[in-house]
Amino acid sequence: MVQPSAEEFERVALPHAAAALSLARALVRSDADAEDVVQEAFMRAFKYFRGFSGVNPRAWLLSIVRNAGYAFLSKNGRTEPVEAFDEERDPSPSPWSSEARPETPEAALLRAVDTKAVQAALGTLPAEFREVVVLRELEQCSYKEISDIAHIPIGTVMSRLSRARKLLHTRLSEGRAEG
Repeated sequence: MVQPSAEEFERVALPHAAAALSLARALVRSDADAEDVVQEAFMRAFKYFRGFSGVNPRAWLLSIVRNAGYAFLSKNGRTEPVEAFDEERDPSPSPWSSEARPETPEAALLRAVDTKAVQAALGTLPAEFREVVVLRELEQCSYKEISDIAHIPIGTVMSRLSRARKLLHTRLSEGRAEG
């Protein structure tokens, strides 16, 4: 079997390098470590490029970055706190709820605060919440793409995104009250 060329790999993967670095930064919370994670992910992606189906290269690459990021955290003994999810307390938003609309109070607040405050608040979220926010809000991934990248059901993507937005809103509101 013929090994795909480096040029073909670059054509498919390099357009998604910025998204890969953005996700890695969100997961490991360090620029230097994120660069290492992306380098490892690109090496893995090239190694297994022959098995790539050709469908949605961004989701394929970001899935590898995600796995490399969690492997990095595990290898370095950096575990993330996981907040317990209670469906009764935090139900998934319905498609008709105000949370499903493009303009939410959280979105308005995020636009109103400066980038450093948002980055600081985002850094306080558990990794599974940070990743869905970064993938949805910064990388403009669809729920389906996030589901594929994170290997979780779409309903879980929606729940995590809803909870992440609520936590961000709370933490940003607290920060503005202190300032």
